[in-house]
Amino acid sequence: MPEGLSVPERYSRLREALAAVVGPRHLLAEPTELAPHLVEERGRYRGRSPFLVRPGSTEETAEVVRLCAEARVPMVPQGGNTGLCAGAIPFEAGEEIIVSLARLKRIRDLDADNFTITVEAGCILAELQQVAAEADRLFPLSLGAQGSCQVGGNLSTNAGGVQVLRYGNMRDLTLGLEVVLPDGQIWDGLRGLRKDNTGYDLKHLFLGAEGTLGIVTAAVLKLFARPREIVTAFVAVPSPEAAVALLGRARSATGETVTSFELIPRLGLEMALRRVEGCSDPLGAPSPWYLLIELYGGGETGSLSEALECLLEGAFQENLVTDAAIAQNAQQAADFWRLREGLVEAQKQEGGSIKHDVSVPVSRVPAFIAEATREVERRVPGVRPVPFGHVGDGNIHFNLSQPEESEREAFLARWEEINEAVHDIVARLGGSFSAEHGLGRMKVAEAERLKSPVEMEMMRRIKQTFDPHNLMNPGKVVFPDRHKRL
Repeated sequence: MPEGLSVPERYSRLREALAAVVGPRHLLAEPTELAPHLVEERGRYRGRSPFLVRPGSTEETAEVVRLCAEARVPMVPQGGNTGLCAGAIPFEAGEEIIVSLARLKRIRDLDADNFTITVEAGCILAELQQVAAEADRLFPLSLGAQGSCQVGGNLSTNAGGVQVLRYGNMRDLTLGLEVVLPDGQIWDGLRGLRKDNTGYDLKHLFLGAEGTLGIVTAAVLKLFARPREIVTAFVAVPSPEAAVALLGRARSATGETVTSFELIPRLGLEMALRRVEGCSDPLGAPSPWYLLIELYGGGETGSLSEALECLLEGAFQENLVTDAAIAQNAQQAADFWRLREGLVEAQKQEGGSIKHDVSVPVSRVPAFIAEATREVERRVPGVRPVPFGHVGDGNIHFNLSQPEESEREAFLARWEEINEAVHDIVARLGGSFSAEHGLGRMKVAEAERLKSPVEMEMMRRIKQTFDPHNLMNPGKVVFPDRHKRL
């Protein structure tokens, strides 16, 4: 692009060049068209952008990136925009263009014998799950947003979900990647190999990088055998300590078939019962805590049910369990899951909510919940803690609903203060202040505060090596210069 152009001229020339690559109808600039792409899921961040471009292939994506790099115009890659840390939202200055991957949605290959599927970044997670199921295979990543989130976003945030205990997160489910680098080169790493010991495993640099090192355009993902038996139970337990003890026993007693192990507090259940249609309490008497347990098996039908019943009977005798209901059919199992999903939905209707996506070693989950609850109740009398989530992998969503009769905005104004206090407890317990949502824009300063200087410097060096001009999703995940703040 010619030197000496003014900023408006530079963007105008770039817009013309990009429209020639993707076609005019795939370059969006009208405010009404851009609006849904400028605000994140929770509405806490709202950015600006001169336009959005939608390439239709890896080659078009590479040319878009090359032209932006040549013009020194920063880019924000965006998938389904369901992230919770503003990683796909441009800043308010309006200098970044949005690169949407929505058109890259092909299933390129399904190799049932190799138990792999090759998909493009814009593929909707639920559609990927369905295609795998039609081939009698399972793709196990399962999220609340799976009907709209895209695989590229799942890869870029190293998404987790409710089955990480059994199958791992997106990093564990990925064998190969195709990536457009910040200069427009294409790295073809689409290998469907379980073993490839030929040097640095480069794909791991891009998994969880949130588009700061390049744009993921496709991936080879692992598939698994579909379960022949699924057993779901809703279990009352007296405490998080009992939940952790039961988890260990369940893994041993069922031959590591525990797929989901979700913790639910009574307050969260009550919110779901009160606010969400279709929710009902499956147990007779109230309990301070509950577990939603699901097992996947591939053997003789009924064997898992028998194993779980035996486990629960023994746990009842030892006061680890006070009541339980095992789903007798698919509808009852869906009703149990409706309570877990309704818990999230209900919190939105209970006023302001300060959220934490944290993890600690599983053995320290009870200590974290107890200590963090005491601290937030000390700081905000009347606050309503709702700690819930994937206790099986140590990931607790420590959400705080505002005190009843309090002012929503006044409560939310303490977000950073409360986050810092909770994250300090997590750090002391050897945990992470972001378990599955990533850093994005929201938590990049916390990374600077809580990660070691050595670790942050390593991250900066990687960013500088791949993206020396800081054009790929700048201001997210890591600041290239420790003194620079966007």
